Amino acid sequence: MKQLTDDEIYRIAQKRVKEKKEFYNHLSVYIVINLMLIGIWAFTGSSYPWFIFPLGGWGIGLIFHFLSVFGFMRDESDWENKEIQKEIGRLKKNL
Repeated sequence: MKQLTDDEIYRIAQKRVKEKKEFYNHLSVYIVINLMLIGIWAFTGSSYPWFIFPLGGWGIGLIFHFLSVFGFMRDESDWENKEIQKEIGRLKKNL
């Protein structure tokens, strides 16, 4: 098993912070643009809520972005390293 150096840990942490920042920027743009679209819809007095199509489609993309940053779609190597660390902890505890 390879032990990570402080520099490698720093690079991994830096990458994750960048991914989170990019997600929050994406979320902010999503909210602003969709509020503008809802405002246009309300201002024009259109009866059909056409704004739901970009809201929903973009929302699905935003969910996938969220999952890739915070959830189930993380790198397999990340999951693998966590599982290895858990197993090492169990072995040390039992020995």
